[in-house]
Amino acid sequence: MNRILIAEDEDRIASFVEKGLRANGFTTTVAADGDTALDRAVTGGFDLMLLDIGLPGRDGFTVLRELREARVTLPVIVLTARDSVRDTVAGLEGGADDWMTKPFRFEELLARIRLRLRTAARTPEVTVLRSGDDLSLDLRTRRARSGERTVDLTAREFVLLELFLRHPGQVLSREQILSHVWGYDFDPGSNIVDVYVRALRKKLGAQRLETVRGMGYRMP
Repeated sequence: MNRILIAEDEDRIASFVEKGLRANGFTTTVAADGDTALDRAVTGGFDLMLLDIGLPGRDGFTVLRELREARVTLPVIVLTARDSVRDTVAGLEGGADDWMTKPFRFEELLARIRLRLRTAARTPEVTVLRSGDDLSLDLRTRRARSGERTVDLTAREFVLLELFLRHPGQVLSREQILSHVWGYDFDPGSNIVDVYVRALRKKLGAQRLETVRGMGYRMP
């Protein structure tokens, strides 16, 4: 039985959706604000979330962003009265799997929920990234293994190593790394990338990350 989290602060809409889903065999939980929605979504106790953008507390965009930053892959369908192209693009690029504007027909919502659940079932979540036979990164425990050693990583080191493991053999420029790991508030003249690459080399071995002069770094 699939479990659906309904993040919606309008009682009338939440009740309408909840009754329809329960009538179709789903188990439902309602969260009336963004803080509660985020807390429940990260527990892993749900198969899909319906997310309103205009929630009190954290709004839907914030909930979605923090979910994806926490590497939570829960499928999310946004339900919102906002119908601008800008908002739709922001939601989808922010990690939403689908977007529906209010008012909506329940039959269409049900079809989209079933589609997302089937897609998620066919695509098992990758929880361990590997390089060769002796380097791995567990996305759940946030720990790396290098040979027989378990390596504890800081939050930034974890994101940096994940970036390299997801792009094996690809040269990543300092600007690409800064943008991905530090976001949009980075200083292009900073040497922070070099500092963190040295830290990873110290923990994992100097051979793990190769300097490509004038271009950046890569994981062979």
